[in-house]
Amino acid sequence: MVSLTDLFLASLLVPTSLGSALPPRIDTIDQRGGRVTLKQVRNPRGHKAFNPARATYRTFLKYGVPAPDYIKKAVAHIDEEQEEAFARIKRDTGSAAAIPINEVDIAYVTPVTIGTPPQTLMLDLDTGSSDLWVFSSLTPSNQVRGQEIYSPTKSSTSKLLSGHTWSIRYGDGSGSRGTVYTDNFTIGGLEVKSQAVQAALEVSSSFTQEQSLDGLVGLGFSALNTVRPSSQLTFFDNARPNLDEEVFTADLKYHATGSYDFGFIDSKKYAGNITYTTVQQSPGYWTHSLSGYSVGSGAFQASQISGISDTGTTLLYLPTAIVTAYYRQVQGAQNSQYYGGYVFPCSSTLPTFTFGIEGARFTIPASYINYTRISPTSTTCYGGLQSSSGLGINIFGDVALKAAFVVFSGTNPPRIGFAIKPLAS
Repeated sequence: MVSLTDLFLASLLVPTSLGSALPPRIDTIDQRGGRVTLKQVRNPRGHKAFNPARATYRTFLKYGVPAPDYIKKAVAHIDEEQEEAFARIKRDTGSAAAIPINEVDIAYVTPVTIGTPPQTLMLDLDTGSSDLWVFSSLTPSNQVRGQEIYSPTKSSTSKLLSGHTWSIRYGDGSGSRGTVYTDNFTIGGLEVKSQAVQAALEVSSSFTQEQSLDGLVGLGFSALNTVRPSSQLTFFDNARPNLDEEVFTADLKYHATGSYDFGFIDSKKYAGNITYTTVQQSPGYWTHSLSGYSVGSGAFQASQISGISDTGTTLLYLPTAIVTAYYRQVQGAQNSQYYGGYVFPCSSTLPTFTFGIEGARFTIPASYINYTRISPTSTTCYGGLQSSSGLGINIFGDVALKAAFVVFSGTNPPRIGFAIKPLAS
């Protein structure tokens, strides 16, 4: 029998609505030889609400850290407030269609094809992992809820990688695991033959509930890949010999379409110079240091802040002292255990936040940090900057990455570059 505790924990991983986990899609807009551009477009199904505490909860899970009890409770509190808001709007208007859409940038997915003939799946490009895993015909039917699946038996080019398995464990004890095939794998016309494709035999309930997401394309370093007994190369590492340059870039946007480029650096997408810094690739993340920070018009505080540039993480997580210094300048801000992080009146004026890469400075507009309302009708907003305390690592997620043009360079040694670009406010 399923216990009430089990039901509660499962509910933490269920989006408030199907749309709350539906990210924008990415369509190919250009492909020439050893270079590919993928342009994002918003998912037409949209979403009604996004639970920001769940974003923090899932970040703990992703990095294998048990989430504190207060964050679990915060997810439930916000879910409850959102459901009450939806019910009140529907009662007052007589229509669910009147519920306002809570516009946030949650995650991004891209269409890929696998096998012969090609099977199309929607995957997440994630620089915070190194596994290319997918829902498959081997995944139990009760763990598949609308996802497209990869069927190795329907591909004439699939080959079982005998004796190889993969397994990923998350901070709540759940996990995803499976077997491994090699097959043709294509993103936007860029094809890798005999790419290791990790077919799921089991998926965590957090992925089961995300109906728009069919798996992940890990763009971390291959050393982090979980296939055993022999780890496998990532898509990027396999594609590098066919690229004009051994790079991919992320030009993420605020409430607008952005793009990923593979094999080249598009000079039209940034201004000035690209500032590079070294990457510490052990154990396999794009780990590097910020050279300091400033809040609003305050003086720049030089400090080495090591962290991971992760396109698969929504928010920006920095040391508690920095986060406290920021919200000290926001009227009414408080670190709320009830809501699972820093919140503030939506009417408050927020300062900008500037971070350094070597000698260059990049400013995150205040609107990026005023991330979302707790519920569609709430006057309380949740911050896009939160404390990394408990995670064990600082994470430079999309809130920060949207403020720059970012170059992930696979050169030896690897490096990461940031450049200034026009920003929406």
